[in-house]
Amino acid sequence: MTGALLAHGPVLAPPTVLRVLTTWTFEPLVLVPLVATGWLYLLGVRQVRRRFPANPWPKDRTGWFVSGLVVLFVALESPVDGYSADLLLIHMIQHLLLSFIAAPMLVAGAPVTLSLRALSPSGRPRRTILHAVHSPPIRFITHPVVTWLLFAAAMVGTHFSPLYEAALEHQWIHDLEHVIFLGTALLFWYPVIGVDPSTWRMPYPLRLLYVILAGPMNTFTALAIYSSNDVLYPYYASLSRTWGPTPLSDQQMAGAVMWVCGDIALLIAVVLVAVAWMHQDQAEAERIDRRLDEEEARLGGEY
Repeated sequence: MTGALLAHGPVLAPPTVLRVLTTWTFEPLVLVPLVATGWLYLLGVRQVRRRFPANPWPKDRTGWFVSGLVVLFVALESPVDGYSADLLLIHMIQHLLLSFIAAPMLVAGAPVTLSLRALSPSGRPRRTILHAVHSPPIRFITHPVVTWLLFAAAMVGTHFSPLYEAALEHQWIHDLEHVIFLGTALLFWYPVIGVDPSTWRMPYPLRLLYVILAGPMNTFTALAIYSSNDVLYPYYASLSRTWGPTPLSDQQMAGAVMWVCGDIALLIAVVLVAVAWMHQDQAEAERIDRRLDEEEARLGGEY
């Protein structure tokens, strides 16, 4: 989150292959939490393997979570973060990485479930986690209506409020903006993926509606940015950048990328939810068939 300082004037020279490969930052405020989170997760995986050798932690869950951390590292420490100070297009890509790729990957890793399996059932940490999951504040903030509204508010509010311009002018606000995007995205995807414990377990039809309704919100925001005839963020217009697109063209490309990539990500989510729904129906049908077969066999034995 703490890349090059944002200031009026080009932060980086024109991008070349060499600069893109070498312009990486390793800010402790980003790197240490990422490494610590990954280490704790893998420690939990090892603990589950040790406690339940016949039922270890699924490898795909580990893969999702670690991949999410890698995407976070790329978004916050790679040239994506550095060049976001010069181009709104890159800034938009950074936000898409946080909200539509890293966040669902981390949620798919089921870190809460991993913690519950890794900890002793009689231990205080496990009871604390269970109590927190079902506490009134967490129940409120994880309600699907609340999570959807928070995600929409972050998406629309940041782009059409003074916060976006302030984030370009002040590094600490820029960091706060990243926390808002990632935090609201984690909450948004939590009920969609639905692998961790929650008081609010949405049936698949509602999950589909939940994701589908996010599409127009993303499209509206993106088209408003794309179709504006004025530069929305004076910071980019005041840069002394001598390379790349004009500020208005840059803004139009940013809106187009948000529109296309955001809607594609939501469409993929709709497809995956629909497939999961079909698998659930199939599993339920097979369960009913087995029950009927057992009942038929029992009645046949009686006669």
